[in-house]
Amino acid sequence: MKVNTRNFVQTAEREMQNQYARAFLALMPPVIAALRVQVMGSFPDPEAAQELGRAIRAEAVARMPDLLEEFERNAVAAGARVLWARDASEANELVLSIARERNVTEVTKGKSMISEETGLNEAFKNNGIEPFETDLGEFIAQQLERPPFHIVGPAINVPVEEICDLFMKKAGMEKATTDPVELGYAARLFLRDKFRRVRMGITGVNVAVAETGAIVNVENEGNIRFNKSSPLTQVSLMSIEKVVPTMNDALHLVRLLCRNCTGQGISAYVSIDRGPKMKEEFDGPEELFIIIVDNGRSRIYEDVKMRQVLRCIRCGACLNLCPIYSKIGGYPYGWAYSGPMGQVLNPALLGVDDTSDLFNACTLCGTCREICPAGVDHPELFLYYRELEAEGKKMSSGRWEARFFKLWGTAAAHTGLWRFFYRLVRPVVARYGKEGKIKAMPGPFEGWFKTRDLPVPARRTFRDRWRKSMSEKNLSRGGME
Repeated sequence: MKVNTRNFVQTAEREMQNQYARAFLALMPPVIAALRVQVMGSFPDPEAAQELGRAIRAEAVARMPDLLEEFERNAVAAGARVLWARDASEANELVLSIARERNVTEVTKGKSMISEETGLNEAFKNNGIEPFETDLGEFIAQQLERPPFHIVGPAINVPVEEICDLFMKKAGMEKATTDPVELGYAARLFLRDKFRRVRMGITGVNVAVAETGAIVNVENEGNIRFNKSSPLTQVSLMSIEKVVPTMNDALHLVRLLCRNCTGQGISAYVSIDRGPKMKEEFDGPEELFIIIVDNGRSRIYEDVKMRQVLRCIRCGACLNLCPIYSKIGGYPYGWAYSGPMGQVLNPALLGVDDTSDLFNACTLCGTCREICPAGVDHPELFLYYRELEAEGKKMSSGRWEARFFKLWGTAAAHTGLWRFFYRLVRPVVARYGKEGKIKAMPGPFEGWFKTRDLPVPARRTFRDRWRKSMSEKNLSRGGME
């Protein structure tokens, strides 16, 4: 997936005019949020359940290096082959080498955000291998070449008429229809044929269990289970933070993940796998590869303030209550992760320079922090990113900008200097004003007003007008006397 986080503002402005998406965003997130509140009530103590999840994630991140080693030992003991990838390129190359060794020309994929992060589909295509996303929403998004709109429904905002045209063209559907059941059936026939013939399947990992070496996946469509049972070779990609200490920890996180993600007590399918199939088993892969991907997370781990980013379990609960996401949807975030989830993950993984608009597009209302079952303090991270951005600009701007702001501060602190400075600047500012507002200015002001309008100063200040008014008043009085 191509990274396009620099176009956040432009894409957001365009999506604000998308009435279909706006109508959808006004409906779906509040519905899921309401379902979440209802199903969280099935816990004897919902807040205690949330706090336990936060404690599990905090411990898992704190102990992550040791837990990863324990997970590898137990996974290998169960028959899996564990490979390590330092970055996206290395992760993709490992998957490609497995495919080449088996002369694979097609692969099926379950929903996997880490594979979207590494751009695995593009790597497959560039090397003559055709990937097929098998989650219905991901399949539609893949064929339309769009990023996910929402973590629950990657293509849920796409009009049904557009899906019909797509399936007529890509899925071999013979008769045009807007019936969701018939469209789903057409996709099922197309993808089932792929499952029947495929020799290699790709999945992600929701949770990895250190004490057993097991990997856990949750889903509602059954496509991940197909990817795990049909192909002879299964490749599961996981980022390093997915590991937790025990199976009890994993099961509690699954409960929280389903409730916070889709408002379900449990998803339709929960798959727990430990190694490839045994001789007496009928289903399952003959060989299982688990690729543990770093891709910048070790660097994040070294930063004590940023480390909490790794607690995120990708439930997406924060999207449903975010006042920003609810107006613009997922496309402006420009990558695999959107909403507050993307606003904390993308800057950590891509750097603050390429994601400035994301973490600055926040009201700091704190709703994401309150609802997060993993204990991520989103507003604290946004402020930290802004601090890093400011420090970077200070370092890159050199002495000239430092002197400029020192002069500005001195002038603001002394009335006489401020008046003199303002008289000099006002004509320049007014010159670049348009329709009574300023959006762009040259020199040190360039880029300051991309998203906010600055009123153009009046030709005469209030102080000047008052002084003239009083002078005229005094003259008038003198004339009368």
